[in-house]
Amino acid sequence: MRHHNSVFHDLLKRIPWAVFERLVDQHQADKHVRRLPTKSQLIALLYGQLAGAQSLREIVGGLQSHAVRLYHVGWRTVSRSTLADANALRPDAVFAKLFAHMIAEAGRGLRRSVGEAIYLIDSTSLKLSGAGSHWARFSSQACGAKLHIIYDADIYDADAERPIYAAVTPAKVNDITGTLRLPR
Repeated sequence: MRHHNSVFHDLLKRIPWAVFERLVDQHQADKHVRRLPTKSQLIALLYGQLAGAQSLREIVGGLQSHAVRLYHVGWRTVSRSTLADANALRPDAVFAKLFAHMIAEAGRGLRRSVGEAIYLIDSTSLKLSGAGSHWARFSSQACGAKLHIIYDADIYDADAERPIYAAVTPAKVNDITGTLRLPR
């Protein structure tokens, strides 16, 4: 039988499990734990975040519906009360330090690999009236324009607010359409 990894499995492969296990040992997060290890709790919380779950009931229900597929990522079914107890009693420093470590690692290579690919794009609607605004009229009563702006995320200065490109289009042009016309 063929096996295909899920997107969730690929996401979990990106977590530095050696660092995570060291943090679990350092904070004794699995001390006196019988049913739900810290790794399973992290998997459940990540699933809940990515699935947009609003409650523990949704997290547990969603994971139980995928239990057959999640055995290979190290997760097994657990009750809602066990997950609630783990969230209440387990030190959150394990997860905070794991997040800080992953951000620090991403910061090193991310700028180099992404380069100039990160831009901040904004589109603002402007009301127009008076002579010379006939080009922007899209109904008998409304007349407007949109200003599409690109900022380079690496050199963006909130005080200076200098865009690297700006374009004006009629107000009826969709934000996405106006953005796609901008140079990259």
